[in-house]
Amino acid sequence: MADVGGTSVVRPNARRVSAPEEALEFETSREVEVVTSFDQMGIKDDLLRGIYNYGFEKPSAIQQRAVVPILHGRDVIAQAQSGTGKTSMIALTVCQKVDTATREVQALILSPTRELASQTEKVILAIGNYINIQVHACIGGKSMSEDIRKLEHGVHVVSGTPGRVCDMIKRRTLRTRHIKILVLDESDEMLSRGFKDQIYDLYRYLPPELQVCLISATLPHEILEMTNKFMTDPIRILVKRDELTLEVSNCCVISAAFECASGIWFKESSNFLLLLKGKSGSLILYVIFMTPLRSPKLLYSATQSER
Repeated sequence: MADVGGTSVVRPNARRVSAPEEALEFETSREVEVVTSFDQMGIKDDLLRGIYNYGFEKPSAIQQRAVVPILHGRDVIAQAQSGTGKTSMIALTVCQKVDTATREVQALILSPTRELASQTEKVILAIGNYINIQVHACIGGKSMSEDIRKLEHGVHVVSGTPGRVCDMIKRRTLRTRHIKILVLDESDEMLSRGFKDQIYDLYRYLPPELQVCLISATLPHEILEMTNKFMTDPIRILVKRDELTLEVSNCCVISAAFECASGIWFKESSNFLLLLKGKSGSLILYVIFMTPLRSPKLLYSATQSER
């Protein structure tokens, strides 16, 4: 569901479609292989069931390159923007790696915002529906007593923001000795929000044999410094900086949008919004315009791919 100008636009439970391969240019480590099917990734059957039930048919480009190295225990640096399927990549790798028979935190995912941490929790629960995975979003703005209760009861995965996670670790409520993988999602955004000291502080409490996966839209000096300190011989999966959102915009310039033969228009009479559902290759585009049609203003653009 997307909110535009206070109006909710609900998308049906349709198939999630990967971004077209040609839209993304990768510079990857030479040993990285492209695996074009979830069935070929060595994923357990019940998790595959959850992936397909969630609506995926084929891995996105970043998933095709990053999932297998992560499952093999390699440290990974993935340069990926929103819209490339990075959240679902995190979810399925974490679901595969944890042992659900052991009710201890085995995977820790750090995000810069409460919203992203909560979204990651929801995707993990959805994809891991058939493996009985327990995950908790440990974020500010929620009851600390609820965090303590959930963590003491036992979960397999914690998705949270650095401040609250660090606090729970220092209170010894979040036990770290069983953590096998640390995922730093949108690392550049976390550093820009001033979380650097908390990330370094938190890292000191984690096991030395930890696997680290870093996901970032850009790779500034501070990020590279972090990879040198936290990671061992990481595999690099890099997307050139042309953002997927720009690729979407280029496919839906205003003058051409109205001539889209395959477009399907919907009108929200109360708010005078028009929704064009167009198709470019295998990428389904959603664009909302404001009436009148003679002077449309682009308000929202999104794809069916997950963040």
